[in-house]
Amino acid sequence: MLVLLIVHLVAALLAPLLVRRWGPRACLLLALAPAATAVWAAAHTGAVRDGGAVVETYQWIPELQFDVALRVTTLSWLMLLLVGGVGALVLVYSARYFEPGSVGLARFAAVMVAFAGAMLGLVVSDDLLLLYVFWELTTVFSYLLIGHSTERRSSRWAAAQALTVTTLGGLAMLVGFLMLGHHAGGYRWSSVASAPLPGGGYLALAVLLVLAGALAKSAVFPFNAWLPVAMAAPTPVSAYLHAAAMVKAGIFLIGLLGPALAAAGPWRPVTVVAGLVSLVLGGWAALRQTDLKLLLAYGTVSQLGLLAVLFGAGTPKAALAGVAMLAAHALFKAALFLVVGILDHEAGTRDLRDLSGVGRAAPWLAIVATLAAASMAGVPPLLGFVAKESVLAAFTGDPLVLAVLVAGSALTVAYSIRFVWGAFGTRPGVADTEVARPPAAMLVPPALLAVAGLAAGPAAGWLSGLFEPYAELFGPVEEHLALWHGPTAALGLSALVLAGGAALHLVRGPLAPALARLRSPVSGNQGYEWVTHGFDRLAIEVTGATQRGSLPQYLGTVLLALVSVPGGAMLATAPWRVELAVWDNPAQLVVAVVIAVAALLAVGARRRLTAMLLVGVTGYGTAMMFVLYGAPDVALTQFLVETATIAVFVLVLRRLPERFSARPLRRSRWVRRGIGIAAGVVMAGLALTAAGARRAPSISADFPQLALVEGYGRNVVNVTLVDIRAWDTMGEISVLVVTATGVASLIYERSRTGPRPRRPRPVAMRAGDRRTVWLRGGQTLPERRRSIVFEVVTRLIFHTVLIFSLFLLFSGHNAPGGGFAGGLVAGLALALRYLAGGRYELAEAAPVGAGTVLGAGLGISVGSGVLGLALTGDVLQSVKVGLWLPVIGDFYLVTSLFFDIGVYLVVVGLVLDILRSLGAEVDRHVEAAGEAGRGLIVQRDGPT
Repeated sequence: MLVLLIVHLVAALLAPLLVRRWGPRACLLLALAPAATAVWAAAHTGAVRDGGAVVETYQWIPELQFDVALRVTTLSWLMLLLVGGVGALVLVYSARYFEPGSVGLARFAAVMVAFAGAMLGLVVSDDLLLLYVFWELTTVFSYLLIGHSTERRSSRWAAAQALTVTTLGGLAMLVGFLMLGHHAGGYRWSSVASAPLPGGGYLALAVLLVLAGALAKSAVFPFNAWLPVAMAAPTPVSAYLHAAAMVKAGIFLIGLLGPALAAAGPWRPVTVVAGLVSLVLGGWAALRQTDLKLLLAYGTVSQLGLLAVLFGAGTPKAALAGVAMLAAHALFKAALFLVVGILDHEAGTRDLRDLSGVGRAAPWLAIVATLAAASMAGVPPLLGFVAKESVLAAFTGDPLVLAVLVAGSALTVAYSIRFVWGAFGTRPGVADTEVARPPAAMLVPPALLAVAGLAAGPAAGWLSGLFEPYAELFGPVEEHLALWHGPTAALGLSALVLAGGAALHLVRGPLAPALARLRSPVSGNQGYEWVTHGFDRLAIEVTGATQRGSLPQYLGTVLLALVSVPGGAMLATAPWRVELAVWDNPAQLVVAVVIAVAALLAVGARRRLTAMLLVGVTGYGTAMMFVLYGAPDVALTQFLVETATIAVFVLVLRRLPERFSARPLRRSRWVRRGIGIAAGVVMAGLALTAAGARRAPSISADFPQLALVEGYGRNVVNVTLVDIRAWDTMGEISVLVVTATGVASLIYERSRTGPRPRRPRPVAMRAGDRRTVWLRGGQTLPERRRSIVFEVVTRLIFHTVLIFSLFLLFSGHNAPGGGFAGGLVAGLALALRYLAGGRYELAEAAPVGAGTVLGAGLGISVGSGVLGLALTGDVLQSVKVGLWLPVIGDFYLVTSLFFDIGVYLVVVGLVLDILRSLGAEVDRHVEAAGEAGRGLIVQRDGPT
């Protein structure tokens, strides 16, 4: 099973390349991926025939007891056949449905195969959390498929609606999963189902949350509005997602959990009532449609409601009927959607009012459609008849439910006849529709599905043996699937359903005006729009009340929340009762006083630059605290970060007024100072609380030994970053890359990956003028902006600083330093070049794009993780490699050094991006605006 998932992943990644080379024909090759799923399922039929299971388990995150647990039983085996078989046929169909050069074809092919892989993962997952991951992947992929035609507003709206409804349902379902797994002590469903379930309201709430996700996914009332709107998707998408795959996910989940949860209080009432409402409302709406695709969409809502009733009833008869109907529905509905696609493709319309005589022009297509529609209506000897009869037989003991089922089934017959007659009949007064002969590649897939439904009817007895192991989970199976049970009540009801549906179709014409008035006062789409518009309006009102454009107000609100909530909870713990040593060294008291005085002076400063320097003093004071506490590595990092921060502040302050505004008034100043003091006290209290709340020995006590034995280094801080907690560092440098991209996108008006600015050619010097050029970019600055001393110092120390940064990088494993500190030093060297010579000097110093450096750093870090996986089997695991070089002799390298090199490059790229965006790009803006004195302005005529 894991191999099949990998096959789908590889196929999805290769799909764009294959489509670019072969066009739509690439879908034929991509169809092999879902076909492999169907073949695998068919090959394992014997393993599940008698109620067995195929199980695969792969350890993933042992600390969280989270494994890749895969399990195939009867229900998931059937879903694999449908997901794989129908998926392969739809991709074959797509090879002729799409024209060469179709917009978005490469994206469609990749996402379609990825969706098939996600559905595969969903139905074989035995872990509830893993199931949720695949569940949400199908949601995302369906969003991309439904919104395939990005240029159409209706397509984008439909995709957004489907995403919103199914995602909210999925989040509710996740909470239900967490509740069930927390009670059971694990999330393996096979274990949760065999353990005692919680009782009372806890179980009822968990069940309701899970059902909310399942019903939303399968478009069952009250979440049925999104499915008809999703018909904006291409027909192959509708045939797959809305007949055999995505909408079946919720039904599958109900069927999977039903044997364990059917006895829970709200399970049966919710599934049966919601299903019956969907059955009737969907069938009635289908009768009113003139678009063949919408007719099938509402019919799908109706059939999904029926399936929800069957799998939610919790009886062996209903479960067996549900499995049969699940298979029948996938076959006939996918075939009918594909038929509609052929009509739309060849006739240019799906409106049954414009179609006439198509049955004579395309007889084979009409035969295929008639077979599939007959199975949908429950006409013998097709599989739909066998399933429908078993449905009616399962509820003969419940007259109310049975009456609704008969009415809903009659509506199904009526809209099935309406589909065939409207699509292929000859309408009086309407000219015959010109229909080209459908290509074999488009006709064969629906034909195979329709013929499969025909062949499965007589084989119902054999199928019953395959399906019964699932029904036996609910109790002993007394009746089996069969094409003929004799003259039973269910047979009589089936005949009544067919007769009633035919009569309803016949009287529909004369009664059309009256039937048109029988509609809900509020449609599902209107309800969805009202809800979304209500939330939009609420968001506008809340934003207008809270987002006033005042950064002090925002920060004050955040700090007040900090003081009120965590601070209030902290008071209950009384952290001041902890015994404290005020200082270990008198120098610590001196530094603390300096920090406090600088902070107080910063609050009262009127000039921005003064406030920034005072805040810098607090940062350097903190670094001194680290030195006094014997943490040189942390102190070095703090010094460098504070210096880099001051440099960034300097770049920003050029575009701000020299002084703070006269506001706020004196009273508000004291309010802000009070908030600041309260926030400081709360943070100090939280730190004490956290330190005093420890009940177990700190794991950091083992870090020195771990750093030496497993990380092969003596610098505990650096080894922790690149080995022990390397995953944390990987996440942090990823955030740095995103931050750099965000900062640049706010500043740049043009591409940041274009060519670097070219230095203007200076004016030729006068004869005899032999002045030394210390920095080439410095010549572009006006004389009053230049400092020869600064240029000379920069020229002398720049390369030394870079070498020092490399020293910190390579020595950081055993001494203070590392990739982060080294990268900051290199970044400060670049800042020095920029401040001394302007933006052209920065381009001379770093003739490479910041994005390139960031990407290279992140790539090297990820590559080091892959290297550890290849050498040790664990991602980001350090390996000691012994080497020998002449003169140097024997030495060793640790693979985590490459991870540290990646960190180094990411930090350098971040600083370079900030210098180019807040520095060089701001200079370009200032120069373009002609604002003298606000930046390092270039002198176009060269030096004077």
